Amino acid sequence: MLGSMTEGITPGERFADPRVWEADAVDGPHIWRTLGYRRTDWRPGSTSIEWTATAEYCFPTADGAVVQGGLVTALLDAAMGGACWTVLDLDQVFLTADLRVEFVRVSRPGLLSATGTVVRRTRRVVFCAAEMHDAAGALLASSRCTQVVLPNAGPFGRRGVADDSGAPPEDARG
Repeated sequence: MLGSMTEGITPGERFADPRVWEADAVDGPHIWRTLGYRRTDWRPGSTSIEWTATAEYCFPTADGAVVQGGLVTALLDAAMGGACWTVLDLDQVFLTADLRVEFVRVSRPGLLSATGTVVRRTRRVVFCAAEMHDAAGALLASSRCTQVVLPNAGPFGRRGVADDSGAPPEDARG
């Protein structure tokens, strides 16, 4: 179980306002609002979310509807992003540098739950993991990602405006 990985994780300043990560706190388009994601748990280094997958997000098979893999990935990614968000300070944001998913079983329409956890945090990188289960508790998919921590300014900041070139901040260039 991923929950034990968060022991000893120090919350960032962003942990004080969990609504910032959700759709109701953001103007304009937002994947949480579009798909109907709901946060069910929020703690330092961990976020759990759920989504009710409907047939509209599936493809047909002889054995019934199967949730499209990109949507499974999106749920896992959102859970890991929420976990990463809990350890960041207000002057920090992140971008995903690497994302891997293992599809253990097919995902069917219905309630899907994902929990993302921070495995390790360094000054510049946050390593996360996630698992997704169905309503019966069966493991459907797991994921790992690497998040790069960036300043909350310039093109990647949540509040800042990108300059005309669209280039990343100086300290984020390779």
